[in-house]
Amino acid sequence: MGGRERWPAVYIMANRPGGVLYTGVTSNLPQRAWQHREGVTGGFTRRYGCKMLVWYDMAPDMESAIRREKQIKGGSRARKLALIAALNPGWKDLYEDIVHG
Repeated sequence: MGGRERWPAVYIMANRPGGVLYTGVTSNLPQRAWQHREGVTGGFTRRYGCKMLVWYDMAPDMESAIRREKQIKGGSRARKLALIAALNPGWKDLYEDIVHG
């Protein structure tokens, strides 16, 4: 799954275009997105079916990624939707892009 062991990022998963959103942070984006897609982790994303990676932002280190996650989580839903619209206006699942380049 990807060639990099460490890939710190903040990301947003969704259950469908315009649907339920989940914001998270990880040190390995391809692995974490796969876990959400497969439902191997319990909690919010499995309960609401958030399996689409619709937005992500790479960070130079985990500290930066965590700061960015807190900023996004503290913002409004409209702000999250704007981030997605800027990067991914068609709400494509970006998982294949990060795994297969």
